[in-house]
Amino acid sequence: MRSNNKTAAVAVMMLALAGGAAVAQPGGGMVADAPVELGAPYQVGGKTYTPADPAYYDEVGYAAPLSEASQGGATANGEAFAPAAIAAAHKTLPLPSYVEVTALDSGRTILARVNDRGPMRTDVLIGLSPGAIEQLGVSPGGPIAVRVRRVNPPEQERAVLRAQGRAAERLETPAPLLKV
Repeated sequence: MRSNNKTAAVAVMMLALAGGAAVAQPGGGMVADAPVELGAPYQVGGKTYTPADPAYYDEVGYAAPLSEASQGGATANGEAFAPAAIAAAHKTLPLPSYVEVTALDSGRTILARVNDRGPMRTDVLIGLSPGAIEQLGVSPGGPIAVRVRRVNPPEQERAVLRAQGRAAERLETPAPLLKV
């Protein structure tokens, strides 16, 4: 049975690598990188957020697990929420987009796909799926000090994340560079 799952995963990957095509989700629907959406400005708790497409994005702040409320539902760009996927929520970055998230306590860095809006807390920069938190190697409780940098990964890595897999491990950031 396990071999069939691996075969299916390889088949999905091969299709995804063939020209950046959309990938079918396990629960139905498709995951694609187009169209990229910004959306209109919106308000939460009296604060206005204006989605934007910055040429350069590199911020230090806190990450938090995506709330239980978002699990089981649809993301802001219409995809089904997949807890095991390496996914993230951001208040203003385009949907979808890709970011490298570095845990500042360990230097471990992962590639994540931003496909949702949130977290709607002013003290949190980015929300991470359970799969992203696990790959980052941090405990899911409490805020996690992180650096978030928008990147433009190769299509092969994009396809892996669209298929709810994990991109190759990034080099760990040396300790002296983790000082903020």
